Amino acid sequence: MIILGVDPALTVTGYGVIDAGGNSIFLIEAGVVITHSRDKLPQRLKKIYFATTKLLSEIKPDVLVLEKLYAHYRHPTTAYLLGQARGVICLACAENRVPLVEYAATRVKKAIVGKGLASKYQVQRMVGSILKIDRLPKSTDVTDALALAIAHSYIIRSKI
Repeated sequence: MIILGVDPALTVTGYGVIDAGGNSIFLIEAGVVITHSRDKLPQRLKKIYFATTKLLSEIKPDVLVLEKLYAHYRHPTTAYLLGQARGVICLACAENRVPLVEYAATRVKKAIVGKGLASKYQVQRMVGSILKIDRLPKSTDVTDALALAIAHSYIIRSKI
């Protein structure tokens, strides 16, 4: 099963692709889509949309996994912008007929580290260990995306 995890944001959107066949998980590809704050919002969303569409058409994943939107009451604008980035990713999934799954960050952390309040560092280290990566990606957006993909593989495996 090929799983694409995406950690959406307007500046840096991380993605990670894994092959979770049988009892092993292999890294296929990971990276970021970068937009510039000097660009207008429609151009930034367009870049995220086209990058996602390109990934979906090239990789043909079985599923795309997103983190559920968490909005902190002190930062409502952040939730608004993340919602727009998530919207174009959802649209790309619908157009490419790729199923979309969402998990809360605490669910992903629990599946990866064993506790829902794990730190980003703990998640990053565990992702590196699971995928046997010596050098961790610089961007936590990439390891967050990989964590989403890995967590999904664990969660669906536990339901079988």
